[in-house]
Amino acid sequence: MPTVQGPTASSANPEVAVATTAAPDKQQTIVVAALTDPAQILPPEIPTVQAPTASSANPEAAVAATAAPDKQQAIVVAALTDPAEILPPEIPTVQAPIASTAAAATTSGRVELVGECLVAEACIDQFLWALYQRTPKEDTTKERELRKVTVKRKGKLVTVTRSFTKLVDNDFTWKDPKAAERVGMSMMDYVIGGMDRSFKIKLFHTLYAAEAAGLQPGITSAFRDDYRQSIASGLKAAANRSFHGGSLRGGYGRGLAADIVSVNGANRAQRWASTEALWKWVDANGKQFGIGRPYLAFDPPHVGPIDGPEYASRRGGTKSASAEVKKRQKQAAQAKPGAAKPQAGAKPQLAARKPASKPAGRLAAAR
Repeated sequence: MPTVQGPTASSANPEVAVATTAAPDKQQTIVVAALTDPAQILPPEIPTVQAPTASSANPEAAVAATAAPDKQQAIVVAALTDPAEILPPEIPTVQAPIASTAAAATTSGRVELVGECLVAEACIDQFLWALYQRTPKEDTTKERELRKVTVKRKGKLVTVTRSFTKLVDNDFTWKDPKAAERVGMSMMDYVIGGMDRSFKIKLFHTLYAAEAAGLQPGITSAFRDDYRQSIASGLKAAANRSFHGGSLRGGYGRGLAADIVSVNGANRAQRWASTEALWKWVDANGKQFGIGRPYLAFDPPHVGPIDGPEYASRRGGTKSASAEVKKRQKQAAQAKPGAAKPQAGAKPQLAARKPASKPAGRLAAAR
């Protein structure tokens, strides 16, 4: 780039010469100072100062030279013609504060806790609620149908009514919202908040481990009050005796049961196969978290705490007092010695006969 040198060093009045080179895309300014003393002339390597803006019509530069004992600095101030071209001051980036509770986010089909968890119970509720929301509320129920058929009895055809059982698909998504609306609560507070706190912690650790194992667990039902239990279909307990939260079990905040399935699969058949794999995994690993399935045959999705009365009554553990009493009575009856059997060849002993008492009339006559 060409450089324009100022007047000679012997000049009395120092001047500053500015050379400007125009380019298609930018404009640069080179500043060379002419000093009175040749010893103070700057070396050839002079830094190039680029103008801040290229869109300005007539850019001007003011140069102030300050001498220091060891170095010399040039301060360039650009005067812009348009005030709108002045850049605003840089605003420092402020990081958003971390939420106090973690949110359950779905990443590639897996539910994870995102954020810092300062309140453990709130994080547990968020995770369990996410599992509940992603689970289809579908079931197969048995319905009885009465039909009139003709049969042959004693050589005659007669018409009788017989009962037939058929499997019907049932969608019970509407039941929990209706029960929550009935008591004036949100869905999350009703379904998840109604469970016992210690049971929720055990259920969280169990399902979180199952989620990490790729089983994709889901919750179809958690807390149920008496009304919600009364509108449930299929094989079920009495409305007030359900461990899901019946009034005889403590009601709201004391629910000790939940129904779990797997959502892994594109259709119902695939989800059923993955659900059976989930139940087997719970049977093999659930006890280390304190969770088990009390009813393996007729209610397989039902899980509860293994230290609870429901699991103990069905799968072992502490038995009821009446069962213990019956067992002790049976053992005592078996321990009593039986009657002595007569030895072979021994004559049976005859009981001594008592003299017959005389009738009262004869006694009176004898007197």
